[in-house]
Amino acid sequence: MIFDSLPYYDNDLEQFPVLREKVEKELAREAKPLQALHPRVPPPPALFTDHPLLQAEMARIESHQPLPPLDSTRHQLPGPQNPENEEGWRSALANAHAQLEHQRLRHSNLALLQQYGSNAWRIHNYLTESTANNIEKALEELKALTTEVNRNRKNFQTRVGTQLTSLETQWTVLISNILQIEMANVALEAEIERLNKTEAELSGGL
Repeated sequence: MIFDSLPYYDNDLEQFPVLREKVEKELAREAKPLQALHPRVPPPPALFTDHPLLQAEMARIESHQPLPPLDSTRHQLPGPQNPENEEGWRSALANAHAQLEHQRLRHSNLALLQQYGSNAWRIHNYLTESTANNIEKALEELKALTTEVNRNRKNFQTRVGTQLTSLETQWTVLISNILQIEMANVALEAEIERLNKTEAELSGGL
């Protein structure tokens, strides 16, 4: 496994501010990444495909349109505009029957709500709180797992960084020793050459 950088250990940007300026300029030149979701994130579900009215209401809410005003005329009992028109009386009577049925249903619903509503609401609250607790527990477990992963990564990078620093120091010492040996060899070769010349001069003088 090859690591090009150890972000938990390297501190070149802190030691050399010029590098940080170069990195910031390079990042500023790059194109901004697309705000796309992760490929594993499923597409949003299509809601209320079988209910056009609910789909229309969802579209209204997403477009931030105001709620249309309630039609109050449906709760009134207007008489026919022409008292002599029989069809007008039939329409008014049908409206009165519809209003009466509506009030009867409201009365039945209120009676059912008064009898069973409180218990149903308590059960709903209990289920909602249980779901919220499960989600919070899963979130805490995920945060703990993330913290553990980051801790292990930091410990590993710190350990590897220390080893790399030690190896780099040893490499520097060895290179320095090699240079010193090479310089000593050059000096010895020069001394040997000088002694050879001296010996040749002494031999020629004899």
